[in-house]
Amino acid sequence: MAHKPLVKHVLDAVGDSVDEKLVVVSSKKQAEKYIEVIDSDVSVAIDKADLHTPLVGASTGFSYASGEYSLLLPCDTPLVRRDILSLLLELCVNKNAAVPRWPNCYTEPLQAVYRTKPALEAAKNALCKGEFNLRAMMDKLTCIRFISTLALRQLDPDLETFFNVNTPSDLKRAEQMLKHPKSYSFFSS
Repeated sequence: MAHKPLVKHVLDAVGDSVDEKLVVVSSKKQAEKYIEVIDSDVSVAIDKADLHTPLVGASTGFSYASGEYSLLLPCDTPLVRRDILSLLLELCVNKNAAVPRWPNCYTEPLQAVYRTKPALEAAKNALCKGEFNLRAMMDKLTCIRFISTLALRQLDPDLETFFNVNTPSDLKRAEQMLKHPKSYSFFSS
């Protein structure tokens, strides 16, 4: 997309906001493909379990991460915004997670920041109980700061940061959005 893989858009958005970058994949074959297209400063880890769920990927990532906090992102959100990620990182300090939440209480656990060790323990606990989604991990965490998407609209009025590519039509739409980005200004009085 736009002459580079989706995951590169995400990694570029992260930029130097973090000390380490890690891409979690489900197989050795997938790891080999990713290594060909990502920068040398990005590590690749293979899921520790053969269950293809975001929670397994998150658990694997948390187990490899060396930082106190981990920014968890899906590889199919090419419009993720660095200012949103920076805000989430700031809001997670002294918390176990900073997670965007919509007015209907739906959360965005795949575009959130977690304190690495508690999140790893919560993920392991959920997996041991046969619970395979990220919400099960979040249910086992305390001290979560939820950030309203209404507040995030100050930085990203259309909340394009959450747009993910699941279909060929989504891909076309994302390409158009990248070709014609909106410019936003934020003013505070």
